[in-house]
Amino acid sequence: MRASSLPLVLLLVALLPELLAADQLRVADVFTDNAVLQQGVRLPVWGTTTANTEVTVRIAGQTKTVQAADDGTWRLELSPLRADGTGTTMIVESQEDRQEFRNLLVGEVWYASGQSNMQMTLRACAQKIPAIREIAKAAATDNIRWLRIDEPDSPQPLKRRQKVTPWQLDHPTNRATQSAVAYLFARSLHDKLGVPIGIIEGSWGGKPIEGFIPRAQFEKQETLQPLLALAEQDQLDALAKLEGGVIIRNTAGMPGRIYNARVSPIAPFAIRGFIWYQGESNAGHGEDPRNYRFKMQSLVEGWRETWGQPELPFYFVQLPAFKDELTGWIRLREEQRLSLDIPHTGMAVTIDLRDSDIHPANKLDVAKRLANWALVKTYGKPFPCSGPLFRSATVDGDSMRVEFEHADSGLMVARKEGLAAATPTPDIALAHFELADESGNWHPAQATIDGSAVIVQSPGVRKPRAVRYACSGDPENANLYNQAGLPASPFCSDLQLLGWESNK
Repeated sequence: MRASSLPLVLLLVALLPELLAADQLRVADVFTDNAVLQQGVRLPVWGTTTANTEVTVRIAGQTKTVQAADDGTWRLELSPLRADGTGTTMIVESQEDRQEFRNLLVGEVWYASGQSNMQMTLRACAQKIPAIREIAKAAATDNIRWLRIDEPDSPQPLKRRQKVTPWQLDHPTNRATQSAVAYLFARSLHDKLGVPIGIIEGSWGGKPIEGFIPRAQFEKQETLQPLLALAEQDQLDALAKLEGGVIIRNTAGMPGRIYNARVSPIAPFAIRGFIWYQGESNAGHGEDPRNYRFKMQSLVEGWRETWGQPELPFYFVQLPAFKDELTGWIRLREEQRLSLDIPHTGMAVTIDLRDSDIHPANKLDVAKRLANWALVKTYGKPFPCSGPLFRSATVDGDSMRVEFEHADSGLMVARKEGLAAATPTPDIALAHFELADESGNWHPAQATIDGSAVIVQSPGVRKPRAVRYACSGDPENANLYNQAGLPASPFCSDLQLLGWESNK
């Protein structure tokens, strides 16, 4: 052998495992033993194998076959399956290989994501909430399962995960390390629906929404185009100074980098919808919460496009009360409320779940309120899913009349303590209402309930221009509820008058 041929031979030897693996049957790594499959929809199954060869999938009495493309990729769709909690096996075969995925259940599957309040574990919440401690240590069940996606960020959308983790069975030894919101949401759904629940969870603490949005959405959304341009030029200081700018502290905050690693590899695995808890890293010191609603729109539309389903439900958590000096939280909560204009969305209001920690431990109420939206809007259950949401404000002399959605049964003044239901307090006045005068200056106001509306007046305002409620960082007693005991969302009838400072 000539010496000049030696490097080429060594290279081929080094690449041999990969070249061989390219022809092996590979199934998308979101499929593992113990997975939960979505009931009642066509189920994509996909992967790679030898080019132009056949792949056959067998499960629950049905057999589907597809021929791989020239590049070895293949995908087929199984016919809808019925809910099944007994466990079944899926067999995937090619000419050269056979794989089995055992103990699969069929039920409801949701994708959960966000930042640290979604990632916060049952164990962390259990340290402060005895009821959650009891849930965390309860006996093992076979009804709830989860898959944690924990990939590092990626500059390009991934087809496969670098670190393949399997679906987990519900057991107290591993349950405590799971997302409290996601697990408790799943538990609420299972209690009401009686079918297996699967959670795929891809949250990442301390990260802004930009990392979760598909890059293509930044190009489509005119408001976000300047952000993308500066990010790609690595002009991060200038990016932070934009209207709606963000502080990018590491590569995971760059447009699309978390999406590439924690969403792209598992799509289009069949799911029922999404739950989301994020916003803190777009509203802290030096962070500009303006335009967050456009970012939410890009997030929701981008994920729905990834799955090819424009109506997939998307339910999210509004930021709770926290520190009056963080006025960005006030504006971001309003941006979240305005995001409800996106079709097939719902918002869990948490302004009454006060906690001095940026990571409130009461994730039980958070999860129940998220589950209410899913149970009513997705599964058709007949009970209230939301507290009062601002509909309109009209001037009537020196007062304003505020109308609400989700208030048909009437409004009440109430107070919530701990995990207990909100208790009516009819002898206590409504708090945290303000009126703006003609110059846009805000004045404390008195508010009274009139059926499903609230009448707001202030001695200092003869001609009111706007009204707002609970628009402080940490309102001590945001006490407007509907008769179902669900809290009203903070709101401002004129976004231009909602104060915000950068707190740089």
